[in-house]
Amino acid sequence: MLGIARRLARHGTPLIGINQGRLGFITDIPLDGFAAILPPMLHGEYEEESRPLMRAHVVRDGEVVFEALAMNDVVVNRGATSGMVELRVEVGGQLLANQRADGLIVASPTGSTAYALSAGGPMLHPSIPGWVLVPIAPHTLSNRPIVLSDAMEVAIEIVSGRDVSANFDMQSLASLLHGDRIHVTRSDYCVRFLHPRGWNYFATLRKKLRWNEGGS
Repeated sequence: MLGIARRLARHGTPLIGINQGRLGFITDIPLDGFAAILPPMLHGEYEEESRPLMRAHVVRDGEVVFEALAMNDVVVNRGATSGMVELRVEVGGQLLANQRADGLIVASPTGSTAYALSAGGPMLHPSIPGWVLVPIAPHTLSNRPIVLSDAMEVAIEIVSGRDVSANFDMQSLASLLHGDRIHVTRSDYCVRFLHPRGWNYFATLRKKLRWNEGGS
């Protein structure tokens, strides 16, 4: 779904998500129920929402060497067998912090329920025009997730570390060198999702996260 969404966003093509797995926050129609749910939707009975994309590019020696769109997140990671990375993080052209960690996640509201959530980040409602920055296993425990406006550019510079890479929705990968900068901005494109009539975001959270399954 992430790959299809990125490719079709520029065309304004609406998408309907059919869930063939378990979680899938943007694929809310169960596989065994699509035959009954789809016909009313195709006749105009649906709820529509829009999810923004992120645009990222890697700059090396003043030149763009890689660029990609992302719907969930942009993640800078250390190598599998290497130590921490040191990252200089700027927001809106201003220094936020120099961070030593296993990596850093820049997640959209859609991606806030993906890798960022498992790394301790908050969930963002899809209507919030923001991003969340989540450090991965930070060296300094006071480094905490922070919610930002998506109108501001996030720039991440590789200060030190071996085998550092950036991935975009975990589907495209760029190997990074010291001094490389990853610039993340809001894309001009949004993904249109159609949901069954009566759908709402909080019901999706309750179902996917099993919030109603507590017992005495």
